[in-house]
Amino acid sequence: MPLYKIINHNPTTQILIWKITETFSELFETLNLTPQSLQRLANMKSEQHQKGFLSIRKLLQETAHEDSDLFYDAFGKPHLKNEIHISITHSFDFSAIVLSDKKIGIDIELRREKIKIIAKKFITSEIDFIQNNDDQINKLTVIWGAKEAIFKIQNEKGISFKDHIVVAPFQMQGHTTKALLNFDNHNKLFAVFFEEIENFTLVYALENH
Repeated sequence: MPLYKIINHNPTTQILIWKITETFSELFETLNLTPQSLQRLANMKSEQHQKGFLSIRKLLQETAHEDSDLFYDAFGKPHLKNEIHISITHSFDFSAIVLSDKKIGIDIELRREKIKIIAKKFITSEIDFIQNNDDQINKLTVIWGAKEAIFKIQNEKGISFKDHIVVAPFQMQGHTTKALLNFDNHNKLFAVFFEEIENFTLVYALENH
């Protein structure tokens, strides 16, 4: 299907979301990929991953960018040639990008029961406001997404979701929270925003200055 949703967070920050309903061929035939992207695509074993990769390029088209405008640094972080900050994500049926004049990270996750099983690997003090809570899965998905988004911004080896990033208490209906990164002499506060899209949760984070 075409573009699923646009979120204009502010005049200089825009999120675009794609729902992947197309076949691989339908996505591929409308794109002009660089040789590097074609090689990356060929090396992907999963068609689902390939379609996520291609749908990101479709979102770039929606912002008047081409695949050739996107490049990755030595740490695998995406950049655009025009110096606008970009972050990308895809999960199963959805993909999303965010463009901003500020450093920003984005994540989209399918809400699943499984997250309760692995929660101890990525939360510490957050357990206090999700225990015995009916929306535990929803909140855990936001917490994971917030930490993933912040990791994408900081992008440094050694950052632990559990040990170095703490998400402040929040309510699902508030659609926002804060998080703190404390790592290697960095002590940074982030504004976190989230919303539920079908059975997925979209989360994005911006550093507070």
